[in-house]
Amino acid sequence: MAAPKEKTLKNLSGKWVMNKTLSDDTDRILQMQGVGWFLRRAIALSTITLTVTEYIKDDLTHIDISQVASPGGITSTENRVLDWVYHDHSDRVFGDVKGKSRWVKLSDIDDDDFLKKGWDDMEGEHVQGYVESKGGGWTADQVWGFEIIDEKRYYVRHVVVRKGDDWKLARLVYDFQK
Repeated sequence: MAAPKEKTLKNLSGKWVMNKTLSDDTDRILQMQGVGWFLRRAIALSTITLTVTEYIKDDLTHIDISQVASPGGITSTENRVLDWVYHDHSDRVFGDVKGKSRWVKLSDIDDDDFLKKGWDDMEGEHVQGYVESKGGGWTADQVWGFEIIDEKRYYVRHVVVRKGDDWKLARLVYDFQK
């Protein structure tokens, strides 16, 4: 189901399921990130569910995400603090990474236009996340927001992954569950 109006970037808590019909294929991005063929196939055939808990602690926004691919039970977590400081993380799918996240206005994003275009709210703040692989040689930059697709409002992530001179783009679209 499309995102209800009360769901915003400051109120993402709940369950979100990737809409694979509206999302771009992620296989080439996952391959660039060093994810093996078998795991990429399992992810491609699975339903991806995000359980999001958003809260304020010590005046900072925290967004904790448990991601599950079903069937198969492939899990990963994203525990983000929107402070634009690197935090180390060891991920079952992506290995050892360091990442930072922040609230950002689209006009303050230096990079690719893909990260800045198509949003429902072009003036307000969005969430930007940046991750560097510690051993894989890739980076991932993403911006989160909401888009109107086929006259319905969805939670969306625009993702740019780079490795050397190569780069891939993907738009990930999520349905709200509860």
